[in-house]
Amino acid sequence: QVLLVESVVGLVQPGGSLRLSCTASGRVRFFNTMAWYRQAPGKQRELVAAMSSDGTTNYEDSVKGRFAISRDVSKNTVYLQMNSLKPEDTAVYYCLGRVITSDYWGQGTQVTVSS
Repeated sequence: QVLLVESVVGLVQPGGSLRLSCTASGRVRFFNTMAWYRQAPGKQRELVAAMSSDGTTNYEDSVKGRFAISRDVSKNTVYLQMNSLKPEDTAVYYCLGRVITSDYWGQGTQVTVSS
């Protein structure tokens, strides 16, 4: 069994910052890719940021320059630093760990950006 657990449920004002973290435990010791997705009410789940094992990153266009993904391989943890948050960033954020063709999802954490 593989378990990914996100932490930080956040309510933040526009322009504020939050840092999400997701730690994996279980039989998988290393993920080829770790990523963050989000799903807003009434919308499809979308990729926010991803990091490959070689350090390559990619970001959804609307978060470029504001969000940063990082990994601590020794802790099997992925982080998402979110700055200059906007109301449209409000969503449930999910972390993903991918091993070749197997995907493992976290349970999701709510982020609300509101004044």
